[in-house]
Amino acid sequence: MLPSSTVENYLKAIYQGQSLLAAGERLVSMGQVASSLGVTPGTATTMVKALSESGLVEYEPYSGVRLTSAGERLAGLVVRRHRLVESFLVQVMGMSWAEVHEDAELLEHVVSDRLIDRIDEMLGRPTHDPHGDPIPNPEGTVAARALDSLLTCPLATPLKVTRIADQDPAFLRFIENNDLKPGQPVEVETRDAAADAVQLRGRDRRITIGARAASKLLVELDRS
Repeated sequence: MLPSSTVENYLKAIYQGQSLLAAGERLVSMGQVASSLGVTPGTATTMVKALSESGLVEYEPYSGVRLTSAGERLAGLVVRRHRLVESFLVQVMGMSWAEVHEDAELLEHVVSDRLIDRIDEMLGRPTHDPHGDPIPNPEGTVAARALDSLLTCPLATPLKVTRIADQDPAFLRFIENNDLKPGQPVEVETRDAAADAVQLRGRDRRITIGARAASKLLVELDRS
């Protein structure tokens, strides 16, 4: 099977699904694949079976799917193109980080490897895109890195926002307006499960956000 935009979208969806699996899990559910691509489960299953026949995924009926090494490499290269295009659109074209996802979704399928390598060189070989997502290397691989969210990190500890796990423009604008972009210092003061609220202290303000939003902000210890 020759790579097409549809094939690449499926591989990327499975790749991203695998990155969200909990410890001990190995398969991405077909429902999750279908939902991320906006198709019916039946349509997703038909395509995944074709990918399995091509050696790009391992498919287990009624259980889920996982990329093979060949599928993971192809998916990693698609993700690399996407994240470098986003970086280019923000850093060179001056576009808002909240606006570039959809454009990158289109461009990732048409830019050449030569152009991507040139963009990578021009940007200084970045390791992360504007949302903090790691950029795979030219072989399509990326070093695994365990990060806490604002729901799982320690309380009263200096932290740094590292990654935003949501590309929705409205959410990204909310993050920007509250100075919670990657690189910003943050500290979780309290979590109130009953109120579904997390109180944060930023560089010069306090803010309370919901648990769902907190789960999408990934952080690491601030060692600066």
